[in-house]
Amino acid sequence: MDITLPELEQVINYWRTQRPSTGEERALSPEVNGLAKLYALMIFHRKKSIPLETLDPVCLQLIEGWRKRAA
Repeated sequence: MDITLPELEQVINYWRTQRPSTGEERALSPEVNGLAKLYALMIFHRKKSIPLETLDPVCLQLIEGWRKRAA
């Protein structure tokens, strides 16, 4: 199973509401930061989707958490 770029945007937005930016510098939470790196790499490599089995366990857990709540 894959995750598409638009789905990943939804995951990021979901976790941004769950774990908002903090501090004066408005730093991203570790969860959102990891997903944002994945998003950036997909754009850089011009990927429209990516297989879930290639993701690190933290990103995969965040995506699965989003899917459970979105269902």
